[in-house]
Amino acid sequence: MKKIEIAKLGMIDYQAALDLQEKLLKEVMSGERDDTLLLLEHPPVITIGRSGSHSNIVTDEDVLRSQGVGIYDVGRGGDVTYHGPGQIVGYPIMDLKKHGRDIRAFVQKIEEIFIRLLKEEYGIYAHGEEKKYTGVWVGEEKITAIGIAVKHWVTMHGFAFNVNTNLEHFKWIIPCGLEGRGVTSLAKITGCNQDFEKVNNLLADYFCSVFDAVKIEGAGIL
Repeated sequence: MKKIEIAKLGMIDYQAALDLQEKLLKEVMSGERDDTLLLLEHPPVITIGRSGSHSNIVTDEDVLRSQGVGIYDVGRGGDVTYHGPGQIVGYPIMDLKKHGRDIRAFVQKIEEIFIRLLKEEYGIYAHGEEKKYTGVWVGEEKITAIGIAVKHWVTMHGFAFNVNTNLEHFKWIIPCGLEGRGVTSLAKITGCNQDFEKVNNLLADYFCSVFDAVKIEGAGIL
């Protein structure tokens, strides 16, 4: 049976997480490491994907940087997104040769994780928008953004799930470059902040269930 090593890293700087992904990518490519999922939080940061534009940052970038907000152009798919405290960011470093060599099916499985978790644990109906936009939506508001990169069939980058996220920070950008679409969070929908560690644990379990894999605790990641 397939195995997924899951490492919960807590709050970590974006560049440090990016460097770690690159290191793990090489290890998974070479067969030194099993598929790995990093679960973490970032300090406030804005990232712009391959199809993105700085014009979708609607607050002056110098002002944001002066407030300690990082801005990164990165190699994932998608446009502009925000990461910050209260948001679970997941970076799956996975060899798709073990998962059907199908990038679209991989993204759909990521969406399925959140659709199932929200419905089964919280009674929230969420959905993907196949052939339109990636990510997971509750009504017209996005709760999980997805943007990946694939190198030699190994994935990096991943998803951002709004749990207790400060949604006001999304006003700094046009999320995913989509005018007229909003963002939401588990806290907003339920009316109260959630137990962050509990949600992390649920997410790890659903991730392994959807990918039909055994969960092993990450060791020696950092």
